[in-house]
Amino acid sequence: MIEHAEPGAAGEVFAADLLRGHTETIVLGVLSRGDSYGFEIFKQIREATGGAYEIKEATLYASYRRLERDGLVEAYWGDESQGGRRKYYRITDAGRAEFQRSVRAWVITREIIDSLLGLDRSGVGQPDASVNATSVGETPATKPRSTARRGDVGN
Repeated sequence: MIEHAEPGAAGEVFAADLLRGHTETIVLGVLSRGDSYGFEIFKQIREATGGAYEIKEATLYASYRRLERDGLVEAYWGDESQGGRRKYYRITDAGRAEFQRSVRAWVITREIIDSLLGLDRSGVGQPDASVNATSVGETPATKPRSTARRGDVGN
């Protein structure tokens, strides 16, 4: 569905699976800035990330059909002034409302994940020391107890 193109600048691998399920929101975001046709939307998504990832065209076209079926976008044929006829997409009022709802949900989800990972509010930085004290899913009550005894020296 979503493929990563290159590791990030610091050699980090892009976790494409974190974006799965957000294709429609991404398309609505592009269309909220103006009408566009299929391949141009593909290029705008790729360029917005500096080529870090792209959504396969087949996935995008399936998304366009779902968005149109659900009344979130309208399709129309452009003129032939620049080659063949292109099918353009325009976001509807319902699409704008859905985009805003999805963005709010994403922000809340990101804040929860950042909190669980111990990241600062901007989502940038290292996990704080309390995250290192317990593993994800552990609480201080369920954290395994050390078997070391007082005075033991580790190897």
